[in-house]
Amino acid sequence: MLNTLNVIDWSLIARQFVYDPQSPMIFSSGLFLWLAAAFLVVYAALHRRNTLRLAFVTAFSYYFYYKSSGFYFFLLALVTCSDFVIAQVMARTSRQAARKWLVALSLSVDLGLLGYFKYTNFLGHIFASVSGQAFHDMDIFLPVGISFFTFQSLSYTIDVYRGRIQPLERLLDYAFYVSFFPQLVAGPIVRAADFIPQIRRPLLVTRQMVGTGMWFIVCGLFKKAVISDYISVNFVERIFDNPALYSGLENLMGVYGYALQIYCDFSGYSDMAIGIALLLGFHFNINFNSPYKSASVTEFWRRWHISLSSWLRDYLYISLGGNRKGKVRQYVNLMLTMLLGGLWHGASWNFVVWGGLHGAALAVHKMWMTVTGQRLGTPHRHRWVQLLCVVATFHFACLCWIFFRNKEFAGSVAMIGQIATSFHPEVFGQLVTGYWQVMALMAVGFLLHFAPDSWEQRCKQAFARLPMVAYVVILVAIVVLIAQVKSSDIQPFIYFQF
Repeated sequence: MLNTLNVIDWSLIARQFVYDPQSPMIFSSGLFLWLAAAFLVVYAALHRRNTLRLAFVTAFSYYFYYKSSGFYFFLLALVTCSDFVIAQVMARTSRQAARKWLVALSLSVDLGLLGYFKYTNFLGHIFASVSGQAFHDMDIFLPVGISFFTFQSLSYTIDVYRGRIQPLERLLDYAFYVSFFPQLVAGPIVRAADFIPQIRRPLLVTRQMVGTGMWFIVCGLFKKAVISDYISVNFVERIFDNPALYSGLENLMGVYGYALQIYCDFSGYSDMAIGIALLLGFHFNINFNSPYKSASVTEFWRRWHISLSSWLRDYLYISLGGNRKGKVRQYVNLMLTMLLGGLWHGASWNFVVWGGLHGAALAVHKMWMTVTGQRLGTPHRHRWVQLLCVVATFHFACLCWIFFRNKEFAGSVAMIGQIATSFHPEVFGQLVTGYWQVMALMAVGFLLHFAPDSWEQRCKQAFARLPMVAYVVILVAIVVLIAQVKSSDIQPFIYFQF
């Protein structure tokens, strides 16, 4: 027995619990699955000790963030303490001018941190190009999820300022809300008004919640670790790294692949976040609703990353005036909102173009609805017209993904040029033969995405009624499948970079 203990490399085991910038902890990693099992045991034991349970989850959330971004967890603490105090002072101040200064202070702190870590180099290059001076990138680490937790915390102070919610009295409760680990590093962005009432409620996890939570976790794991990671490593990355080396058809299939990859990656994370939260007794709103089924760009943004699009609508678009100041101003507000939404995703002109394209499309669609008197969500009388709109919207989203995915603007131009001028449809058979596993997974992914909603609901309900042992068997099967299909280490979630 002593010889066995001596053989174990305890230093190697200890290193698994220390931050590794090359391997941040994510939901689909083996370490998280083991930690989650231990976490759930302690969490269940504390189900009658509400304050102690909240403190335990908050501590685990900070450790989870440490494993994602190292000692930059102090930024999370700074934003939490700052906005908690500002909201407290704001609630005790009746003067409107003082309240405006306080909410401006919250905006300055949160957006100031976001601006420094995310946009310093981008703005430096813009200033250098305008002034004719040289600029060298500063060595600034981008903390994982900073865009998510700053926006989440901002929604709290803005809602307190608007009188929609009352500020929390306990710092622990607010720290729990901001740092809650299922949605901490990649969303969804949870509104304070939705989440805060759940914090001090007696813990209740029903059999239905467990079954539904396991459904979301299994679906998320399959979408992320099976479909997204495999088609990314084995096909999409190769196309986007050197688009000029491939025909237009191969480039187009690469774009289709990325459209599926980013959907499965991000919605997979959101699904797992929703599922884990349900197992802990908390409810999140859905963040994706089959966005590629949309028949317009406006509908797309009501189905894609719903927590961000609704945040931009409520806290930016409406603050700019929304549709209250005439049609021209509405179109300008849409453009500004989407341009800033593009910049939220990253400091790059590609993201600006991506946001600008979506903003222009939203404005054009609003004009069309005004001219025709059409109402959003009303299906067309002819099914083939509805289908044509879905196909057109999907391909517009794919065009925009080209700019979103490429790191350099020149790469986007090269890819579009190959598709437009060097298509070569005759290589389709060779492409399918050479990448048959990728094409099969893409077919499965799109078929599942475009399946009727009623099918998904029936599957979810049937899954929720399974016995607990069935969930264990299914999870083990998913892990085995992941081990079989992965060709490298599990890929970080795409939205970690935002």
